Amino acid sequence: MTTSNALPRILIVDDERNMCELIETDLRLRGIQSRWCTSSAAAIEMLHQLDFDVVLTDIRMPATTGLQLCQQLTQLRPDIPVIVMTAFGTLETAIVAMRSGAYDFITKPIEMDLLSITLMRAVAHRRLTQQVKLLEASTDKSDAFGELLGQSDVMRRLYDQLQQVAQTDAAVLINGESGTGKELVARSIHARSRRSLKPFVAINCAALTDTLLESELFGHVKGAFTDAKGERRGLFLEADGGTLLLDEIGDMPMSMQVKLLRALEERKVRAVGSDKETSFDVRVLTATHRDLETAVAENRFREDLYYRINVIGIELPPLRSRGTDILRLAENFQKQFAANENKPITGLADGVAEKLLSYSWPGNVRELRNVVERAVALTRYDKITVEDLPEKIRNFRSGTVFIGGLDPTELVSMEEIERRYIAHVLEAVNGNQTQAARILSLDRKTLYRKTKHQAD
Repeated sequence: MTTSNALPRILIVDDERNMCELIETDLRLRGIQSRWCTSSAAAIEMLHQLDFDVVLTDIRMPATTGLQLCQQLTQLRPDIPVIVMTAFGTLETAIVAMRSGAYDFITKPIEMDLLSITLMRAVAHRRLTQQVKLLEASTDKSDAFGELLGQSDVMRRLYDQLQQVAQTDAAVLINGESGTGKELVARSIHARSRRSLKPFVAINCAALTDTLLESELFGHVKGAFTDAKGERRGLFLEADGGTLLLDEIGDMPMSMQVKLLRALEERKVRAVGSDKETSFDVRVLTATHRDLETAVAENRFREDLYYRINVIGIELPPLRSRGTDILRLAENFQKQFAANENKPITGLADGVAEKLLSYSWPGNVRELRNVVERAVALTRYDKITVEDLPEKIRNFRSGTVFIGGLDPTELVSMEEIERRYIAHVLEAVNGNQTQAARILSLDRKTLYRKTKHQAD
């Protein structure tokens, strides 16, 4: 099977030897490998012996025509796209070629730039189709970890780290962009820990005021405040023996950070309105999309609490860095939502995979889930089509980004280029200076100094 890194291999079929040699020479100069033959019979024989990414065939040939070859390949090698060439570039010929199984159609005289683009598009289509089939056929248990799904290198490294972390009782700080699955990671750690038979409790620290958050975490006694009509155990005690996830801890008010630090150090909580302290046995996991090191430097997060919760740090990869995991996740969501909607949807139609892989996914897995749920609800076919995707994904174009809006013809100083690029990286990682410093190969103090200098 052709790998994604191998040079493209093209089989040229034309009864005119000169045409074959002309195309072969031009493709070689473009870094594209090719072989050629002058009959359909010879082409079939070569395909039995060698693997090709694309077959490029003339339509008008003696004995077996290019259209007949197309039909034969549809039966023998449906995985290889066929592009047909003809000097008779009529709409009718194109329709016949497509009905015969052709992937695309090009007219003579051949424009080599156009041919090269068409061939590479077909190569990409074939290799992507192979990847999708591998994903569908894969049963390797290492491509999942609890509810986490994926077999990319970054995810496999994450699984290894989680497996080690689960065996300890150390505090873990899970950092990642919104929508990357921080709570799923926390649940996976709990499920593989010695505490797995005890409760897993999660709370979003950004969703409550400091007064309500204190009551939720530590509990309260009757009459402690206006609405305290009865006694309530806090989440630390509800999770006793198990795991407590403090999600979005970067948004916890400073006044609560002091109380949380005291509870973690003493392993005791005091309910609001009570003078009695109660011991707890809880493993605390925390999660945030914020850069806590920067928050500490700017006095927005307590340094002593940061080191207390960050014994082990875990960085979750954004979806855009996970390659074909995007397709595996999309297929998984498609099956879930199709079952929920009782719709006979069997997968993704042609072109959908390319759109999903080329999109940047700022909302990560949460956004992908939403997109697939919408597509399942809207589609009228047995597969999700490109038309079922949101317009922003259908029309998304990735390409060269001129740093900070810098036009290629604009002449600026190196200092200005550096300033714009640092700003560009910081924007891409949502202001996370730790990530930005890693990308820029700078230490955090140097990055902080440069950004402060630029702001002054």
